[in-house]
Amino acid sequence: MQFFATCPKGMEGLLKTEMEQLGFAEVRETVAGVYFTTDQRGAYRACLWSRLANKVFLPLGSFPVDSADALYEAARSIDWDDHLSPTGTLLVDFTGTSGAIRNTQFGAVRVKDAVVDFMRDSWGQRPSVAKRNPDLRINARLSRGKVVISIDLSGDSLHRRGYRTRQGAAPLKENLAAAILLRAGWPHIAEQGGALIDPMCGSGTILVEAAMMATDCAPGVDRAEFGFERWLNHRNDIWLELRDEALQRYRDGLTRDIPEIRGYDQDPRVIQAAQSNITQSGFDDLVRVTCKPLKAFVKPTHKVLKPGLMITNPPYGERLGEVEELKSLYRLLGDKCREELEGWQAAVFTGNPELGKHMGLRARKKYKLFNGPLPSELLLIDVRSEQFVDAPPPEPKQQPKLSEGGQMLANRLRKNRKQLAKWVKREDIHCYRLYDADMPEYAAAIDLYGDPADGGYVHVQEYAAPKSIDEDKAARRFDEIVAAVPEALEVDEERISFKQRRRNRGRDQYERQAEQKYPLVAVKEGPATLMVNLWEYLDTGLFLDHRPVRKMIGSMVRGKRFLNLFCYTATATVHAALGGAASSVSVDMSKTYLRWAEKNFQANNIATTQHRLVQSDCLTWLKECREGFDVIMLDPPSFSNSKRMEGVLDVQRDHVAMIKRCMDLLLPGGTLVFSNNLRSFKLDETALADYQIEDITHKTLDPDFQRNKRIHQCWLIRHP
Repeated sequence: MQFFATCPKGMEGLLKTEMEQLGFAEVRETVAGVYFTTDQRGAYRACLWSRLANKVFLPLGSFPVDSADALYEAARSIDWDDHLSPTGTLLVDFTGTSGAIRNTQFGAVRVKDAVVDFMRDSWGQRPSVAKRNPDLRINARLSRGKVVISIDLSGDSLHRRGYRTRQGAAPLKENLAAAILLRAGWPHIAEQGGALIDPMCGSGTILVEAAMMATDCAPGVDRAEFGFERWLNHRNDIWLELRDEALQRYRDGLTRDIPEIRGYDQDPRVIQAAQSNITQSGFDDLVRVTCKPLKAFVKPTHKVLKPGLMITNPPYGERLGEVEELKSLYRLLGDKCREELEGWQAAVFTGNPELGKHMGLRARKKYKLFNGPLPSELLLIDVRSEQFVDAPPPEPKQQPKLSEGGQMLANRLRKNRKQLAKWVKREDIHCYRLYDADMPEYAAAIDLYGDPADGGYVHVQEYAAPKSIDEDKAARRFDEIVAAVPEALEVDEERISFKQRRRNRGRDQYERQAEQKYPLVAVKEGPATLMVNLWEYLDTGLFLDHRPVRKMIGSMVRGKRFLNLFCYTATATVHAALGGAASSVSVDMSKTYLRWAEKNFQANNIATTQHRLVQSDCLTWLKECREGFDVIMLDPPSFSNSKRMEGVLDVQRDHVAMIKRCMDLLLPGGTLVFSNNLRSFKLDETALADYQIEDITHKTLDPDFQRNKRIHQCWLIRHP
């Protein structure tokens, strides 16, 4: 049978060689893929062993298509009962358009309809559509008036090996990393015992792919599943035999002398991500990563290393200012190669080949590749003295002048800081809001976490611009914020976290901003030490506007039982425990935030035996609770439709029922602290007329939030 393997643009030649090495016949290269001929065993082998392919298709036919009806008839002419059970599930992927098929979703629906109608006419039953894990995944590719309909044997893209659980800012796909290694000659270097070093390893994709090659590990051996495993013609005996063979080859590979494979990066958060991926891949005994900046790089000296391969994917910048700064980085990379790695091979993959000239090393070979849609280049270098050239001289670094608007923003930040200084000193405030869209054209919230002059951090949340604002204009405004903040506050850019804040609809309101794990930072708030994450989520784990509420709770709970509902990272509970609460229960649905809460407890020596953390849907927990409490904190989100909840939470609609249930649990003389941040919220005092209600919103706004008096609302509610 003839099969078709797809790959990213620029990798076709490598994929052709790989298919030939796997023993396939009639291998023919085309744009973004390779045709090859083999049997079913060979197709399975391609899915299991290809380091470069994205997909492996079994074409069922090629048909001329000049209308939607022609597409339908083409798909219906295939004997689908050879491939799918009438009670099975399917999914159609459609690519390409024409004058008749102008929308890929429409094309996919027409093919799906044809398959379903064929099965219903043949069996009297129709298969259903499954967007995840279908029994049969069909690919239809329309080009130049013809549609090729195929079975997708791979399922999820083959580049997803399964080990990458975290990633850096601009990660390489696994098959692109493999292509770079193959072009650089790593398999031959590894056979000769040469080491591999990546001085800017990011999340470690190149390192893991290199270890796979060195140990003869099949890239697909740890994948959860392939598309062919639910195919009606699947031969599980063949598949298990091939997988057992691959596992034995891997075990044999581990008995060899595996060369040194090392990675370095200056960012500890990225190194943690790399270590996680390496551990997930099973190569944590073979691949080592260290947090070290490029300027501190030296060749390892713990043992004699044979000349090997220095391979890396340095940043290449998009904005002009970034490119200018990166010239010195590439110059430093070239200097380190000359100083530490003479006699080695070097491979530098960059999206900006002009930066490569600043290394001062002449490339012996250059390969064009694509990193997603971005044209890129792989520079192969013999690190020998005859290849050393003079790099362009460094340009004098000039501090860019702020724009007129940027200068106005910087002046406002200085003014606000001066106005708040006495309050900050008097109240011993360590974390506070400095700026909250005071100038509407610079719509951002800027918070200080500690004194920037004493190792503190700045957290900047840029509010998303309205749709009426041109994107380029919004981007320029953000650049002005980025430039103004470090100058006005005299803080290094590494200690500033920039984020864009958007309203989340139908999603968790505390959305993660990046996949890698960032270290928590300890900050002080009164007697409490609280752990914040300034980089990974939209919110940091500490709502600064609730500072007075937490302080109030700490003063009213001595000797009492405290309940914290929707507790988030349980910062209010920390204040309660330090304020002498006899016991507490903190409830939240998120395991992530409860683990964070545990770290807050640990930082303050709070025992979880006395102060319990409960992972549960708060509404369900409230219904089932049979305990009584003296003080209850109820601070629900405005809206939540998390799949972990039984229903949808709407604070405006549901607040009366929640408050009444909390009042059922409140002991005589107790107090419910009810708060929320829905700007349009209206408390239904008529429905709550049986209780004493005191609006304390104005008392819970410190000077740093007086500019935004609708940041939250807060009430004390008691029994008469």
